[in-house]
Amino acid sequence: MDLILIFKAIILGIVEGATEFIPVSSTGHLIVVGDMLNFNDARGKVFEIVIQLAAILAVCWEYRKKIGATMQSLIAEPRNTSSNAHQLAAHLCIAFLPAALLGLAFHSSIKEYLFSTLTVAIALIMGGLAILYIEHNAKQKANKVALTTSLEAMTHKQALQIGLAQAVALIPGISRSGATILGGMVFGLNRQTATEFSFFLAIPIMFAATAYDLLKSWHLLAVSDLPMFTAGFITAFISALFAIKLLLRFVATHDFKVFAYYRIVFGFLLLIYIGTLANPT
Repeated sequence: MDLILIFKAIILGIVEGATEFIPVSSTGHLIVVGDMLNFNDARGKVFEIVIQLAAILAVCWEYRKKIGATMQSLIAEPRNTSSNAHQLAAHLCIAFLPAALLGLAFHSSIKEYLFSTLTVAIALIMGGLAILYIEHNAKQKANKVALTTSLEAMTHKQALQIGLAQAVALIPGISRSGATILGGMVFGLNRQTATEFSFFLAIPIMFAATAYDLLKSWHLLAVSDLPMFTAGFITAFISALFAIKLLLRFVATHDFKVFAYYRIVFGFLLLIYIGTLANPT
């Protein structure tokens, strides 16, 4: 057993779980940390797929009661399209489609041309500025219009708008959770509802992306890598579970400006890091 490899797996698992559901870009952090740990080869990319699956399973566990109740209602009343369960399912399907279709169409190009530290650095800075702008307008908007305060009260139009926002996060460094949460706020959801919908929307889009990537990379899987995958999977699941609980508490009393400042500072540090590598002394 390669203990150094296990140690790297644990670090990356913690990074994935801690950043997947907050607006700082888990993909961007995995690219950067993977580069720093020299764990960014083909096997490392398959490992990232596995730990992303662990993170989404953490969401399923956290919301297991609501997911179970929704599924039970859909099965018990398949024709009652006005029920809360049917409305939530419809909203998730609508919001899922833009990123799914664009991801299928441009998956290879995005992986080839945009998965780089430079792209992440620029996206982190631009995303941070966008958060500051949206938060500034959110306070003014809250005093002028009635915000949607529950998943059941959402409209199909809002679901589509959030789905289009999520599609922007196909660019590494943008942050899927950030795009959907902030997109929800822009399109009329309050902060808590936008965060909760972001968690639920993560389930179909991340399961689909994980399944697609695993099918394409199945030949790279090896039994000898099982200890590494297990270590990363467990740490990603646990850290994601903590991150979800902390974010739900955080949004009840805070805005997202702290994440914006973090993104901007981290982005500029990455640019300095890239410049140092390009011009070593």
